[in-house]
Amino acid sequence: MKLKFTKMQGLGNDFIVLDGIRQSFSLSVEVIRQLADRHFGIGCDQLLLVERPTSPEVDFRYRIFNADGSEVEQCGNGARCFVRFVHDQGLTDKHQIRVETARGIIVPRLESNGLVTVDMGAPVFEPAAIPFQAPTQSLTYPLELNGSSIEISAVSMGNPHAVQIIDDLDTAPVAQQGPLIEHHPRFPNRVNAGFMQIVDRSHIRLRVYERGAGETLACGTGACAAAVSGMARGLLDADVTVSTRGGDLRIRWQGEGHPVLMTGPAVVVFSGEIELGA
Repeated sequence: MKLKFTKMQGLGNDFIVLDGIRQSFSLSVEVIRQLADRHFGIGCDQLLLVERPTSPEVDFRYRIFNADGSEVEQCGNGARCFVRFVHDQGLTDKHQIRVETARGIIVPRLESNGLVTVDMGAPVFEPAAIPFQAPTQSLTYPLELNGSSIEISAVSMGNPHAVQIIDDLDTAPVAQQGPLIEHHPRFPNRVNAGFMQIVDRSHIRLRVYERGAGETLACGTGACAAAVSGMARGLLDADVTVSTRGGDLRIRWQGEGHPVLMTGPAVVVFSGEIELGA
């Protein structure tokens, strides 16, 4: 079966976007892995699926699959690509849409300058809702890794994140600690591991080891999680530039109960057609 697709990227975090409204297909774990393979398929960090909404209150349903075939709740860079895709493909003429995800509704908006702003909803710090195993809620927690201890902030942006502050991003032990944090037993659904260097109160540098994908060039929800964890601790201002290896995002948060606003690019790389099973 032939499948039409669009390859997109947000700061180098790359996606295969599939229109599940105008074409019918079946996605198994094996098919997703084949499509995501950078040698035998198209190649991507995540696969994004556009579907019809299940409620009249929203415009679309948005599903996200990691390169390993696992389905996840949220993807910030993907959300920006999502709104550009449905607009460019003529699925909507709205510049701002309401999108249903596995963890709630997000509101991405195409800006006049070509960037995309996404209302990511309010961050969640309550451990059970992340989910994260902790007796009480705190701004930071010790986390044991192979006999040593690191300090993390735990937060959900629709998906779980563990953020630690490090001195030098270039020498951060992302490859060594990332898999250990991702699969740590205190995170029952696994977790995205963020490594944050604070440059000043309005600027951070960030690398993220994403669950099911490994280290990516950028992570939108990871940028939100890192920024709000620093803001909640009083280390950052309410408007922060997050520099990833793929480029910069702007993150704004007015505090508890308010949504996180993320602004950044969404770019079409190419479109094509692939034969499944080929």
